[in-house]
Amino acid sequence: DLPRVFKDVLLPFQQSAVKVAAHHLHHRGGVIIGDVVGLGKTYTATALAKMFEDDFFLETLIICPKNLVKMWQGYVHKYQLRAKVTSITQVQSHLPEERRYRLVVIDESHNLRNREGKRYRAIQEYIQLNDSKVIMLTATPYNKTYLDLSSQLRLFLGESYNLGISPERYIQEKGGRVQFLANHQVSETSVAAFEKSAYSEDWAELMRLYLVRRTRSFIKLNYAIDDAEVGRKYLEFPNGDRSYFPDRLARKVEYTFDPKDPTDQYAKLYSSDVVNIIDRLILPRYGLGQEKYERKNLLETLTVDENGVKENLSRAGTRLIGFARTNLFKRLESSGYSFLLSISRHILRNYLFLYAIENNLPFPIGKQESGAIDDFMYTDQDEDTSQQLGFLDPKSDFMEQAKEYYASLQRKRHKYQWIRSELFSDKFQGDMLADAQQLLKVLNLGKDWSQVDDRQLNALYNLIINTHKTEKVLIFTQYSDTAYYLFESLKSRNLQNLACVTGDMDDPTAFAHQFSPVRTKYPFPILIKPAF
Repeated sequence: DLPRVFKDVLLPFQQSAVKVAAHHLHHRGGVIIGDVVGLGKTYTATALAKMFEDDFFLETLIICPKNLVKMWQGYVHKYQLRAKVTSITQVQSHLPEERRYRLVVIDESHNLRNREGKRYRAIQEYIQLNDSKVIMLTATPYNKTYLDLSSQLRLFLGESYNLGISPERYIQEKGGRVQFLANHQVSETSVAAFEKSAYSEDWAELMRLYLVRRTRSFIKLNYAIDDAEVGRKYLEFPNGDRSYFPDRLARKVEYTFDPKDPTDQYAKLYSSDVVNIIDRLILPRYGLGQEKYERKNLLETLTVDENGVKENLSRAGTRLIGFARTNLFKRLESSGYSFLLSISRHILRNYLFLYAIENNLPFPIGKQESGAIDDFMYTDQDEDTSQQLGFLDPKSDFMEQAKEYYASLQRKRHKYQWIRSELFSDKFQGDMLADAQQLLKVLNLGKDWSQVDDRQLNALYNLIINTHKTEKVLIFTQYSDTAYYLFESLKSRNLQNLACVTGDMDDPTAFAHQFSPVRTKYPFPILIKPAF
């Protein structure tokens, strides 16, 4: 039964989620709570853990991103949960020595899609060794392929676990069970069997057993109450308090630029010349695994580690090049300054590889080059140049800066994979230099960037000080570079009570508390916050 304290604080739809999740967890060993953002997955998981503590005496290990540790520790303390909170960055070193916890909560479980990752293996081994039940929380359980789902299920489901169901649509297509077994040699009721299927019907049937997911529209349709007097819908807490659905009113913030004005900063960057340069970029760093860049006569000299790196580079294929090009356009859409900063980093990274080639040094392969497309899509920073708030002068001695940059990476060798530069052809070097020279043309267009003349920034500033001057303002942006730029620019215009929060910070929840409308003792009208 749901503990009394949660009966008082959970909304009806959250209570129903706990009941369904409890059934999955008790009978199948795991559950994914995949409600969309803002529906209280953390409360649901805490109530679920407390229920299994009270009824089955299970203690809980909570694994979460580093910046959510304090938040979870707050929940553990508030609801007197017998639990330990650990950062996902520590699992490789801590889990092998950790005592047995029969219940494991994994927050942001979508980060565990890569079965080859060391963190994934450490968590999987701990769960299976201790026969732990698992609660996974994610608003995005599925990203690119259905394997995103099965990878999370495999954390607690063994290879031979009998699901009790089969991918019927796929089996039918293959000519029946006998033909399926002849083709795949896996049990038709295993997770591995479902991984052969590309049919949504099969996966919907599988996830029905393990996933609890509701959307805002579902909640509004099935749980909301109409208030005829004000014409709005609300949810009612057990104590009678009402929580009204906010009205989401879209408004355009318009700013113009003159394509004929040679001094207009955005006109320069949105010109057809810039678009054509980006469209024609070769982006060889993101295509390191292509055959055209191989020195065939040296392939037999690959070490075991280098061969592993090479396989990772090849796996991404040309997809990563497309993502890289699209990302540049998205940066431009986010902020002219952020775009120029990204161009600057790209040039420096190219020269880093050119420096390595000229000095017969190995390439440091980070996330962007290794084919980790998820990481590439969701992060905007080169981890070793992310603190630059100013972009490079087009007339800089890039090779000299690349030399210093390379030395700094060597001091952090453990963060990278390394592969000999001599394994790559002269064409790779030529393409690298050609891209750098084209990007320098773009950088030169923005070399005199001025935030005072930033039309996009000025429109935002006007919105804050005039349109919403008595209200709190929450600004979301996809890129933390843009957030830092806005923060520094607005601060320079003497805007008070201003904060900048990114996913890299240790305790973003503290800023959320200060921003909360019920925390009136914290005057915090403005928060700059990128989505993470």
